[in-house]
Amino acid sequence: MAASASTQLHIAIIGGGLAGVTLANALNQISHIQVQVYEAAASFTERGAAVALSTNALQALEQIFPPGGKDALLKKAGAVPLNSVRSVVGSGPHAGKIIFDSAGTESEVVVHRASLLRELVSPLPQDILHPNKRLSSLKPVSGTHRIEVVFEDGTKGEFDGVIGADGIFSSVRSHVLQDKAQKYAATPAGFWDCRNLVPMARAKAVLGEDLFAEDRQCGWVGDGAFLMHDVLENSTMVQCVISAVESSPTNNRKRSLNREILTKTLQNWLDGPIAKGMIELALDQDDLHGYSQWEHKATPYYSAGAVCIIGDAAHAMTPWQGSGAAMAFEDAMVMQELLSQVQSPIQIEAAFKAYDAVRRPRCQRVIDSSRETGMILCGQNADAGLNPEKLGQLLATKWDFIAGLDMKEHKKDAVTKLNDCISEALNLTEA
Repeated sequence: MAASASTQLHIAIIGGGLAGVTLANALNQISHIQVQVYEAAASFTERGAAVALSTNALQALEQIFPPGGKDALLKKAGAVPLNSVRSVVGSGPHAGKIIFDSAGTESEVVVHRASLLRELVSPLPQDILHPNKRLSSLKPVSGTHRIEVVFEDGTKGEFDGVIGADGIFSSVRSHVLQDKAQKYAATPAGFWDCRNLVPMARAKAVLGEDLFAEDRQCGWVGDGAFLMHDVLENSTMVQCVISAVESSPTNNRKRSLNREILTKTLQNWLDGPIAKGMIELALDQDDLHGYSQWEHKATPYYSAGAVCIIGDAAHAMTPWQGSGAAMAFEDAMVMQELLSQVQSPIQIEAAFKAYDAVRRPRCQRVIDSSRETGMILCGQNADAGLNPEKLGQLLATKWDFIAGLDMKEHKKDAVTKLNDCISEALNLTEA
């Protein structure tokens, strides 16, 4: 069985977004791990307004951080408890009809991405954070189990393991998949969305005071689109999202939007209670753009030798079930458990194989479920359409398998896999 190591292991994390920085916090607590984080951008920042952290996401963070650490982190980031979740029909003859109205729990929160990343970066030692470091190549070091990491500015370093958290178009992913990289590259999922963050007073003035009587996440299901608003930053701001089915995906993920395009997109919503107001709030920004949702529809493996991928680099997914960040946190939790167990650099490959074995089936199921959920929420399910009762039945249990994972058991499964992989490697060596 694997045990804690006395040998110092040097790990490079490529990518300084939520996945990479959460992993850095996880590994920085392990005494025999020395971690360095490399970010291509000039600073450690996140695009996008909000992220909803459901039960499984918060349980993963609870496992990663020392007692009380998760709660302190979320408080500093201005997380708002998700006290209520409401789903409403937004267009058609049932417009305004509530599909379901469920009380949330204090264990679910909504938090601004940039604020969350800021608080995740804050406790990390400054000397392990390296912005302006764009990856050029990864090369095995001859005669060792180490990997040479080379950056575009000419600097380089050698590491016992490299973990790519460099996003949906990951360079590390290309290294892991080699000649399969193009076949398994990210592709359009069939949706686009735009977001804006507006002051609470402005949202109340446009959408109505009654929608904000409590801190609620509210989603509107309609013909070819989905609208959502939720409360952020200690209830001072409101995130407004317009999502729609993408009829003709292009390779350019970013698209300019204006009143005419949004009105055409929501043309069958305009007699309903929400669309006109959401269009007004979307236009409360100087540079309005929509972004196509892309995903990794399949990935044959997450690791190759002493290199592996996590987060969006491994399993980019649509946001329909709010699980992208949660899967990254689960990745970090499992990786923390595995690397705390390894005894020597030679066992890192086994740890990465074990990570792949437990994480890839889980994440693939979420990718597929999220895409299906998007079709339902945009009124594209052939049976349910925009019928409130049928929508409620379809959506009622859609999140159960995501929230129901036992994190401690998931870690145990990973360690069992690790020990199996180590035994296999020893048997091969002896043979």
